[in-house]
Order: sequence, then C-alpha cells, then structure tokens
Amino acid sequence: MRPIAFALLLLAGSGWGGSAPPPVTETLHGVTIRDGHRWLENGQDPAVVAWSAERNARARAVLDGLPGVQILRRRITALMMNRPPSLGGLVWRPGRIFALRHDPAHRQQPDLVVLGSIAPGAQPRVLLDLMALDPTGGTAIDWFVPSLDGAKVAVSLSRGGSEEGTLHVYDTATGKETGDVIPRVQVGTGGGSLAWARDGLGFWYTRYPRKGERPAADLDFFQQVHFHRLGTADSADAHEVGRAFPRIAETRLASSEDGRAQFALVEKGDGGDYALWLRHAGRWSQVAREEDGIIDAQFGRDGALWLLSKKDAPRHKVLRMPLANPVLAKARVVIPQQEGILTELAPGRTRVYVAELLGGPSRVRQFDLKGRELPGTIPAPPVSTNAGLQSLEGDDVFFFSTGFTRPMEGLVYRAAAGRLEPTLVRTTPLADFGDAEVIREEATSKDGTRIPMFILQPKGTRRDGKAPTLVTGYGGFGVSTQPYYSDLAHVLLEQGVVQVHTALRGGGEFGEAWHDAGRLTRKQNVFDDFIACAERMVQLGYTTPSRLAIEGGSNGGLLMGAALTQRPDLFRAVVSHVGIYDMIHVEDSPNGQFNTTEFGTVKDPEQFKAMYAYSPYHRVKDGVAYPSVLFLTGANDPRVDPMQSRKMAARLQEANPGGEVLLRTSADTGHGIGSPLSARIAIAVDVDAWLLKALGVDVKEN
Repeated sequence: MRPIAFALLLLAGSGWGGSAPPPVTETLHGVTIRDGHRWLENGQDPAVVAWSAERNARARAVLDGLPGVQILRRRITALMMNRPPSLGGLVWRPGRIFALRHDPAHRQQPDLVVLGSIAPGAQPRVLLDLMALDPTGGTAIDWFVPSLDGAKVAVSLSRGGSEEGTLHVYDTATGKETGDVIPRVQVGTGGGSLAWARDGLGFWYTRYPRKGERPAADLDFFQQVHFHRLGTADSADAHEVGRAFPRIAETRLASSEDGRAQFALVEKGDGGDYALWLRHAGRWSQVAREEDGIIDAQFGRDGALWLLSKKDAPRHKVLRMPLANPVLAKARVVIPQQEGILTELAPGRTRVYVAELLGGPSRVRQFDLKGRELPGTIPAPPVSTNAGLQSLEGDDVFFFSTGFTRPMEGLVYRAAAGRLEPTLVRTTPLADFGDAEVIREEATSKDGTRIPMFILQPKGTRRDGKAPTLVTGYGGFGVSTQPYYSDLAHVLLEQGVVQVHTALRGGGEFGEAWHDAGRLTRKQNVFDDFIACAERMVQLGYTTPSRLAIEGGSNGGLLMGAALTQRPDLFRAVVSHVGIYDMIHVEDSPNGQFNTTEFGTVKDPEQFKAMYAYSPYHRVKDGVAYPSVLFLTGANDPRVDPMQSRKMAARLQEANPGGEVLLRTSADTGHGIGSPLSARIAIAVDVDAWLLKALGVDVKEN
C-alpha cells in the first residue's frame, strides 16, 4: 500500500482521484454493472483515507466560511447547552428509579442516576459519571439494566460512536464496579440486551462471537444468549439459547418482576418479524415463530405474558398467554383491532394500557383485563405524541407527551383518582414557539395514495411562492413520523423557513399494510410519496424549486439519494446524513445483512430488479445539473458503511463537475448514536448554515 503522503500528492492534482484503479464490471441476473468508484469501498486503504481527508478539508473550507455561521453557532450552542438537566430512559425498581440525566451545560454525555421519586423537586444521585470515566466525551451508554431488586446495574459502554458495547456491572449503593467486564455484548443494529436472574447474582445477556470463536466474516453478527454468574470469568459463561436464531437476530431479553421467567423476543433483521422464546421452570422453549405475528411482549402481574400481535390484525391486537400454559394457539384476544394502530402495551394489576397511533399523533387508552374499555379518557393535546408506557405500582402508568410546539413532559396517570400528575421529567423550552403554528396537509402520490404532511411554519406565512422550505422524511422499517419537540426547529423558523414532516409509506403510521407498501419490491412508493409531498408544497403556493430543500438520514439518506436522482429539477439543496446509496453492495457489509428484510437482496432476481431500478448511485447520469448536496458521515459508523457516502459523492461530482458536492466526515463519531454534545452542535451549525445559504436566506440575529 502507498503511504498516505504519496497518495495525497497523487490525488491533489486530480481532485477526484485521477490515479484511481480502473472501473470494475460485474454481471448480475444478466445485467452488466460498471462501477468506477469501487476502490473507495476500502476505508482502511491509505489512498482512500487520504481521499476522504482531502474531501473533508474541502468541505470544511466551505462550511467554515458560510455567511451567518457565527450567528448560528451562538444561537445553536445556547439552545443545546443553556438548559437545566433533564431525565430520560427511566427504569423502575422497588423503591427507586434509574435514569439518564442530560446536563448539557456541564456534560458531553448523560450520567446514570438513581432517584427515590420522580415527583417535582426530587434530587437524583449520580451512579455513573461518564465524563469522569472519559473526559473526552467519547464514551457512551448503549443501555443499562438494573437488577430486579435494584441493588446492581449492568451497563453497556461503547466508544467513538462505534456502538460496540462492553458490559460493566456497578453496585447501586456505592457506584463501584464489581469487576465483571464482558466485551461484545452489543453491536450496531444488532444491539444488545440483558435480563437479571431472580437472586441478582447473575444474568442472561446477548453475546457476539469473539475472534477465534467463529470465522472472521461472522464476527459482527450471529447473536447468542449466554448466562453469567457474578464474580466468575466470562470465558466460563454458559450458552443458553440462540443456535436456532437467525444470523441477523436482534434480541430483547426481559425478566418477570418476580424473576421466575424470562423471555427473548428475537427480530429477524430489521423487517419487523419476531420469534418469541420463553424460559420458564428452568428451561427455554420457543412459543412463537416469525409467521405467528408477535411484535411485542410484556410480563404481566397476573401470571401471564401480554402480547402485541399483527397476525390477521394489520392494526394489531393484544393477547394474553398464561405462563402456566404458554401455548400461543390458546392465547386469548383481550383487545381486538381498534381505530388506530396499537403500538405499545403496559399491563398493570387490574388493567392494561395501550398507545394508539392515529396517522402520526397518538393517544393512551385503558382497558380492564377482560378487554372492556374503562371510562375516563386520558387527556391528550391534539397533534401530539403520547407514548413510552411503563407500568408503575398497582395500576398507575407513566408515559411522555410532546408535540411540534410543546416540549416533552413525563406524566403519571393515577388510576384510582383518574388524574394526570406532572413529574420532574420534562424538557425546559428555550425557544418560544408562540410565533409558530402546525398545519396538517395531504399530498397525492403517483398511484393516488394520500400522504399525510405536518407543516411547521411561522404564523402568517404567505403562500406567495417565496418561502424557503425544508421537507424531511424517512419511510422505512415501520418507523412512524410522529410529532416531537426540538428547540433547534425554531432556529430555522427564526429565519423564515417552513418545515415539513412527511408520513410516507414504509413507516408504521397506518399499520402493517402501510409498512409493506414501502418495502422490498415496493420501495419506489416511498420515493413517489416524498416527491409528491415536495410538489404539494409548490402547488400550495408556499415555495418554488429554487427555494426548496430536503433532508434525511440513514434510510432517510437513501430517500434523499433517490429523490435527487429521480427529480433533480425539484430541489435546490439536499442534506443527507449517513445514507445508503449503492443498493447493489449494501448487503456486502455485515450490517447490511440486517437490512435485507426491508430492502431485499440482490440474490433474488425480482428484488435485485427493484433495487437496481432506484439505486441512487447507479441512477446518477453524466451531464445532469443536480442540486447542491451536503453528505455527512461518521468514520466509525457500524450501521451504514461510510463508503456509501464516499462513492455517492464521487459519482455526483464526476457526473456534474460544476456542481456543489460536499462530503463531511467525522473521524470520531458513527451513525450519530452516542455522539458527544460538541459533535451534535457542530453538525447542527454546519447543516443550518449551509441550508440557509443554499436557500438564499440572509441569516439574522434572533
């Protein structure tokens, strides 16, 4: 391999790698595909490292010199840092609550804390201070699970956005480590999980193969479940279950409150199909297969497993399966399909709560254990998200509520009194959204399907075609677009930008049929939906293509790539975070295997045909005037290989040498999960400054 310095000299004069290897040609299902940038796939090659560094330097030269960037940096930093601490990720145990405390004024990462109550005024105690552990802010908590009595807590920690977690165990009373350290309990996409034993002296946990255990090609997947006894070497941990799991398993483990039973809910990749394994009376057995339609499970206090099912119920139903006779065929339907989509359940002592999604907004409803709806509606503001259900003592339940202009607040519903109580779980707003309004609209997609849109705009916005407009979307993996609050949304509102959130097919806003209509060979529907939403903003008189931008990330990055290559005339600017663009080679990376249940595989002729037809990298055409594009990626991304952004940026610049194509690569982050606060601020500043310049907005002080 060539030294980096030599590679830089070779690349300096050619800009886009005139000394690069010749194109690679391959034939799939009778189709010959030419790839001129295959050499950029190897991120370890010194020539690729040098190329990426040179492109990043070019991007920095542009981004750092944008007009108004200092104004935006001051405003965004103030909004993201100058706020009181807030809590998230709450987990209840007898007499105490564990949570993550975000203190952006003083911390790059959240602390793990413990509280006796979440009533207003309660004071948390720090259990794990990540900044003391790693002052750089590069270490993140992937997840944590307290023992059933709360005396200990297991924490997965990873560095640099890698999401490759190592497990540590802490004593709750002292905050000291027990000495139990287990590597590779978590990886990107596949995730990780843990369930404590009844005595608190051991736990079941997800474990990924280490070097020497399996061939190197298998190291990043093939998740298994082992059991660890505290105080023993992890090399002695017994394998418990998992040999029948799919190689792309994503497993969630849980224990019943009394510790007598455990389950493993095993998703096959990212496609939304699950198998369910139950450990009861000392042995594991499979109680549901993927085709049985179980999508969630919760232990009840009535000696049963409560299940959310999509079997013959595209809007989902709730089942009850007694642990004494865990036979799915004999499980009773307690709550049949409702008007909306049942997305969560939380069984209590004498009632069960469900979250119901109504095309984006959601509400919480309550039923008795026989499925009769109880009187007394749990209040919910219009166009709001009400979710995150957690059962408390007796029949009380916790959930959070938020909206586009209303900060998140955690609420406790007191069943006996029939009232909502505030908690100290809340986001303190730093922006005043009194000058904004939310409008619900619809677009009509290519095949006639009506697509919901939420328009967040400055009050009194005129429909004169002059409004700078940003349209965002995702459309995949059953992920729903729901109302949520962000102070950062006000940064663009202050500059007059209209922001549009789209509920595309491929998401879960209208159940399984909506998801299925945007996956596998039907993925093009997602792009048609998004383009229709952008066109609708022009039809409504808000904007014109010269003042229209789009933004998305990950699967939403694929959406950006498809939109800009299919309708380059419709947009002025595109921001794409950690996106997927080369659909022919996405599954070559270990993480790409997880996506085959959503995107398909090139091994299947029909799926290959659909993927190749929209693959953004392969749809770029020479001589086309494409919109200005800002690509953002992280060098440590375990979910989407950074080579995707490298190749797409190179191909676009090759096709349209006069166009603006920036590639921003962060050396110490990944997919965005676990990024330190400073990195998130830097991204927000770069994106907003670049967007406003592209849309012709003169940045003004707030």
